[in-house]
Amino acid sequence: MKTGNVPALAVTGATLPEAWEKSVIAAWENGIEIHTEYDRPGDPPSRDCTMMMVVEDPFAEPRIHRAFPAGLEELEVYRLEVVDGVHDHWIDPAAGKWTYTYHKRLFDYEIEGKHVDQIAYTVDRLAASPITRRAQAITWNPLLDAPTDDPPCLQRLWFRLTETAPGSRSYILNMNTHWRSRDAYKAAFMNIFALTDLMRVIANRVAEKIGAPVAVGRYVDISDSFHIYGSYFKEFEGFLNLVKNRSFEARTWNSAYAEPFFQIGRDRVAAEQK
Repeated sequence: MKTGNVPALAVTGATLPEAWEKSVIAAWENGIEIHTEYDRPGDPPSRDCTMMMVVEDPFAEPRIHRAFPAGLEELEVYRLEVVDGVHDHWIDPAAGKWTYTYHKRLFDYEIEGKHVDQIAYTVDRLAASPITRRAQAITWNPLLDAPTDDPPCLQRLWFRLTETAPGSRSYILNMNTHWRSRDAYKAAFMNIFALTDLMRVIANRVAEKIGAPVAVGRYVDISDSFHIYGSYFKEFEGFLNLVKNRSFEARTWNSAYAEPFFQIGRDRVAAEQK
């Protein structure tokens, strides 16, 4: 590879935490050193790469990595934001608030005064033609996102159904997500956790529509810029030490452990909405 090229890396993991952990370590060990638009004076350059991450079984346990830098309650709230749109009402750019949510862009994309439910389109397209290659949803709006300082990182979702066996009428849903830019350590795990749950929702909706089973298949996550910021390298040492000094079982949680904390997150959202 020519010196100066952004490395293009790929990792595969059986579970979500395994794949995420491998991707972060790969970016740290093999990413290019490059400064960002957000660096403060004295910050080291970030580590950056183009990353393709494959999660072979997104709902296999353990499903949660202990080192993602947020609480379990926050993880559930974020899932609710992406899948259910519980904070879509926070969008108000004129008031200096959020400029978008992924849920709003996917379920209620606005263009030229029209509203498009891209997830409904995706479900309908897959149900009408399981072999279609056109089942996708986008987030980027060039009129809104090009001039803003906070454009969406997620760009596109793409879906494909395959039969478990020829003529079986039993399907597996595969999903790819494409990202413009991604904080490998502080954002990627929560992103994947929420989007794989959206994948589950779509699989269930397609199954209901076609009257046949649809299982969640592999998840592929592609980031143009998958980076670890120099500004938090000291904090990141904690992640590296955890991976080095604990077994995989001791650095992950299963969903049953997390459920009481998830309920706290759901209760918090419910209280907000009263």
